[in-house]
Amino acid sequence: MTTETLVIEPNRKSLFSLPRPYRTKSVDMSMERMANIEESFQRALELKNMVNRWRNSHIHCLWQMTLSQRRNPYATLRMQDFMVQELALANKQLLMVRQAALHQLFEKEHQQYQQELSQMGKAFYIERL
Repeated sequence: MTTETLVIEPNRKSLFSLPRPYRTKSVDMSMERMANIEESFQRALELKNMVNRWRNSHIHCLWQMTLSQRRNPYATLRMQDFMVQELALANKQLLMVRQAALHQLFEKEHQQYQQELSQMGKAFYIERL
């Protein structure tokens, strides 16, 4: 069972925007073909609705984030100040650890140098107080 209908075919560049050029042509469409087209149209419509829901929720989320930032700017400033202080303390601790490691290396080299000199029969002059 076929019927002859007038079909409008859009330019298939975008699913969600109205295409600029339309062209019309006469097509023989069976009931199965019309059902398939209807199903694909429904899927495209569901996809469009899903994208719109996602876009709306994303905008709402961004709005909530900016609202909380506008509501409490001093909390963000305090958090940034706290992070700066933490970084300063971490750098200071790192410096102290590196200095301690360097001091241990110098002590170890000094002990090794003393052992080498004592094996050769020489010694350091150490002043006792």
